[in-house]
Amino acid sequence: MLLSGFNWLLSLLFLALLVMSIFAFVHAALQREDAFRAVDKQTKPFWLIILGISVAVQLFAPMLLLILVGVIASIVYIVDVRPAVQGVSRGGRGGNSGWSSSDGPYGPYNGGR
Repeated sequence: MLLSGFNWLLSLLFLALLVMSIFAFVHAALQREDAFRAVDKQTKPFWLIILGISVAVQLFAPMLLLILVGVIASIVYIVDVRPAVQGVSRGGRGGNSGWSSSDGPYGPYNGGR
């Protein structure tokens, strides 16, 4: 009973990691190639190869060490590369585009100074 519950939990964990890796791969595939070069985060083909291997290993070669390496690559992409690439795609670092909440129609409001 206890062992079957543990196996169910472990299977759920591996499924969540697979979904995360697939998300990272699909996101990388949908981004522009020049955005990767603009933020100096390797190239789009590099990330597609790494993330594709990660997904393939999780689907077809259930070796724990290789799965761990692939999951780490997916986490690095999601945490580091994805926000930088999205910032470039939206027109500025972090999507901010240089605007502030205190900006008025003629520039930043400085309180009459």
